[in-house]
Amino acid sequence: MPRVRKRPAGAARPDKKGPKGKRTKTDNQGEASAKVENSSLQETSASKDCGKNLSSYWLMKSEPESRLEKGIDVKFSIEDLKAQPKQTACWDGVRNYQIVKEAYPDHTQFEKNSPHYDPSSKEDNPKWSMVDVQFVRMMKRFIPLAELKTYHQAHRATGGPLKNMALFTRQRLSVQPLTQEEFDFILSLEEKEPS
Repeated sequence: MPRVRKRPAGAARPDKKGPKGKRTKTDNQGEASAKVENSSLQETSASKDCGKNLSSYWLMKSEPESRLEKGIDVKFSIEDLKAQPKQTACWDGVRNYQIVKEAYPDHTQFEKNSPHYDPSSKEDNPKWSMVDVQFVRMMKRFIPLAELKTYHQAHRATGGPLKNMALFTRQRLSVQPLTQEEFDFILSLEEKEPS
């Protein structure tokens, strides 16, 4: 399950040692939720060999309500991200191979007391990665999952932008890719009255 950890931007990455050789870490975390309203739309830039900047869009589900897992509160909402220094935190504990392009090893896979510990993963050959995410803005209105699902079903019949949206075709993913068309359509909904 995903977990966003409080780590200010520029702080030591998990592969760098903090004081006395210990890894830098904190305990706040989040986990996937089926609620789109508690998801965040993230845009990342990636460069291709041709030198053009391309954007990637991701829907990231998080756990906005407090819940203990192995004695650790796994709550982390978009409001928690917004409250972070530089509004940035690392997103660790994600067990999803689709986000590893600009990622680094998730150190929680090696910590036995972590809810994300994986005894089959080795430090010299890590199995899991994490990424940093930064708050950009809140949407102008709450867009419930039911509303997106209604659009998805209509678009499957008519060929609209949400016809193949991973939120509905690959529901268990905590981090899901969005096409430019899906991203733009979802952002356009904030200007419309709820359906």
